[in-house]
Amino acid sequence: MKILLLVLLYSTAVFAINPGEDAIDFKLLDQNDKEVRLSQFKGKYIILEWYNKGCPYVRKHYDSKNMQSLQKLYSENKEVVWLSIISSAKGKQGYLETAQEVLENMQSEKSLADHVLRDLDGKIGRSYEARTTPHIFIIGPKFKVQYTGAIDSIASADKNDITSATNYITSSISKLMLAEKPDPQKTSSYGCSVKY
Repeated sequence: MKILLLVLLYSTAVFAINPGEDAIDFKLLDQNDKEVRLSQFKGKYIILEWYNKGCPYVRKHYDSKNMQSLQKLYSENKEVVWLSIISSAKGKQGYLETAQEVLENMQSEKSLADHVLRDLDGKIGRSYEARTTPHIFIIGPKFKVQYTGAIDSIASADKNDITSATNYITSSISKLMLAEKPDPQKTSSYGCSVKY
């Protein structure tokens, strides 16, 4: 039993993804039931956002329109792709099974993500060690992870904190577009646990 536990802990550490490492390629179906492969966006900045419609921390950023404002900002920049990922398991909070459910939820949220992807078995979330909703990963044009962690610097579900917080998405993308490293490159994500 102890050996199995050590193997599992080691395996988790091996697959943890950190800034400077290659992004892990994957393919998932989007809101239009079309296959999206991460590597098809190589050469662009890619924002991965782990999403759960029922999480109060996600609600903070969507109900305030903060997330949609960020999505709009980057949807207008053809160098950036925004991918929202749902890793909630069947029967758990935030689960959306069909493309139609995802599309209807996307329209209800007024989400401007380029794609909302269904990670039905949680395999992709686990490979990235996505722990919370939201959990943000930013991948650079050379397909290396450049930032991982929280959306911003104030770990709360209070919408009033948004304007006082440092937004790590905008600060990271701004630095990367100047050929500089984000500062910080890694933070502790906050939010609801991903419902694997």
